[in-house]
Amino acid sequence: MSESMGNLRRTHMCGTLRLENEGQEVVLMGWVQKRRNLGSLIFVDLRDTTGIVQVVFDSHVSQEAFDKGDKLRGEYVIAVRGKVHKRQSINSELPTGEIEIFVEELKILNEAQTPPIYIKDDDDVSEAMRLKYRYLDLRKSSMQNKLKIRHKATRIVREFLDENDFIEVETPILTKPTPEGARDYLVPSRVNPEKFYALPQSPQTLKQLLMVAGMDKYYQITKCFRDEDLRANRQPEFTQIDIEMSFVDIEDIISINEKLIQKIFKDIKNVDIQLPIKRMTYEEAMERFGSDKPDLRFGFELKNIGDIVENSEFKVFSDNIKNGGEVRAINIDGYGNEFTRKSISKLEDFAKTHGAKGLAWIKISEEGVTSPIAKFLTEEELNRIIERMNGKEGDLILIVSDKSSVVFNALGSLRIEVANKLNIIDKDEFNLVWITEFPLFEYDDEEDRYVAKHHPFTHPVDEDIELLETAPEKVRAKAYDIVINGDEIGGGSIRINNSELQEKMFKALGFSMEEAWDKFGFLLEGFKYGVPPHGGIAYGFDRLVMLLTDSDNIRDVIAFPKTQSATCLLTEAPTSVTEKQLDEIHIKLMGNKDVEK
Repeated sequence: MSESMGNLRRTHMCGTLRLENEGQEVVLMGWVQKRRNLGSLIFVDLRDTTGIVQVVFDSHVSQEAFDKGDKLRGEYVIAVRGKVHKRQSINSELPTGEIEIFVEELKILNEAQTPPIYIKDDDDVSEAMRLKYRYLDLRKSSMQNKLKIRHKATRIVREFLDENDFIEVETPILTKPTPEGARDYLVPSRVNPEKFYALPQSPQTLKQLLMVAGMDKYYQITKCFRDEDLRANRQPEFTQIDIEMSFVDIEDIISINEKLIQKIFKDIKNVDIQLPIKRMTYEEAMERFGSDKPDLRFGFELKNIGDIVENSEFKVFSDNIKNGGEVRAINIDGYGNEFTRKSISKLEDFAKTHGAKGLAWIKISEEGVTSPIAKFLTEEELNRIIERMNGKEGDLILIVSDKSSVVFNALGSLRIEVANKLNIIDKDEFNLVWITEFPLFEYDDEEDRYVAKHHPFTHPVDEDIELLETAPEKVRAKAYDIVINGDEIGGGSIRINNSELQEKMFKALGFSMEEAWDKFGFLLEGFKYGVPPHGGIAYGFDRLVMLLTDSDNIRDVIAFPKTQSATCLLTEAPTSVTEKQLDEIHIKLMGNKDVEK
């Protein structure tokens, strides 16, 4: 039977009591974690957001409280009043393990059914159950701690930017659909029939207009939305830290953001990030690591061996090079003996999932060189490959031959897969790098045109502007990403603030000026009236918090996340709507779809 709190008012949180509180009368409130009836005594672990403390029901202290205590079950919500005593048997695993509270008064504030999942950190229940009963999952101390760290990171960001004269400005959630990037989430307008808003993929154009408006330094911590196929660590709605500054160049933006990153890691992880953070061009990152977000905590770097095998009798190599492809390799140096032919075959299967047609290999052991391709190579070619890869006894060289994008993707993914299998990555290390000089464009095979690598407003490197019309694939961008342990945490660019250059950019992207004005007219109109040089950066806040909490799943740092199929198991969204609701927004479903009457 539930009771009201009556005259009881909480004096302390459960996890805050210590031996110095001995003798004090306290009132605690929380959930029953565990109950043990030893006959003359009943022990209850009482839990709130700060931790657990042991409370004791003793009939000699209060028969009424003892009798009520006997009715307690897991997850009952209770209030207790009693005195703090020193424990006879100390529990060194609990911060409150030196004390206990002998209960003089108990109120059962709410009873609870047996929960479908255990409220403990080591519960191995499926993720589907955790998400369905998220409110129970969030009771776990590990989950609450992650949300507390997320809150702390938010506070640090706001305080730092406030101290550096940034203004927080909110931008609309209902905005205009624009091209580029992922697919928009569309929202039909009831009062404007057959017209749609879009949920913002980022506040990009609006934060640029804030610079046109003279805000000088802007930020917000905001929700963004992308209707894309989800991978393990993506969500349809996610949080960005958006920052924009006027009258700046790349050095200004990197400098202040390095200080922000340094403060976040010091205040939350007590990790000293040394400044300046190292930098690497996009070209170097791809050449050495096969990725524009390289994990620098281990080696296994890519090396080009195309010049060695371009005339080889092994046609998989030589024909590919003649057709414009590449042959590159990584050396799993010192770990070759860890891999049998069976495990190498599994690596080949892994490479194929990343686009490779196969995986050649050379193993160097005490018995000599073993390789299924050795018979197709001359002794000189084989020795030169081993020399190029700094091969020695105990090494395993993995080789991919294909077009460059496939080679980079396959070997870049392989080096991470192998490092994880060997368990050689230091989880306590934080290795940061700025990636700079990205290509301004990338070719989209489906659309058969160049698209913006970042967005259509990214400023080209000054000396490459003349290549916009003749060789767009060679144009570098004034763009930069911050990468931590192989995860892109943030990215940004200097923006175009010149109307003539913006027109050239749209033309290179295949937009006519009519199309550009249709999609971005409000921005282009604003650009007529004096635009300062400006630039910024956006952080993937969820990914950052994932790193700060040592999590490997982005859903663990979001209170109510979606599944990989973009559904909410808790609320069962998305769901069907009524015919009346559809009529109000002037939408008719195609086919015989189920609609609520």
